[in-house]
Amino acid sequence: MVKKSKGFRVRTRKKLRQRAGVRPAITKFLQELDIGQNVVIEQEPSSQKGMPYGKFKGKVGTIIEKRGNSYIVKTRIGNSTKLIVSRPEHLKII
Repeated sequence: MVKKSKGFRVRTRKKLRQRAGVRPAITKFLQELDIGQNVVIEQEPSSQKGMPYGKFKGKVGTIIEKRGNSYIVKTRIGNSTKLIVSRPEHLKII
C-alpha cells in the first residue's frame, strides 16, 4: 500500500472557503504595512504564494521585518514565540 500524502492544504475544505464570485480587491495585495503594527493572520484562498500554515489562522501578531514582498510576523503560540513569513494579502490590519 502507498502512504496517503498530506500536502499543505490537506483538510482545509471549510477553512479556506471563499464565497462564489467574490474576488479580493487589488489593494489587498498591494497594501503596505509598517513595522510594529499589529495584524491578524487570515489566509486568502485565491493566493497560495506566501500563505501561512493553517494553524496560524486568526492569530494576532506584530510585524517585525519586511523581507522582499513578504513580512515577518511575530506571534505567540502557547508558551513559544513563532516567526511567520507571510505576504500582505494574508494579513489584516487591526
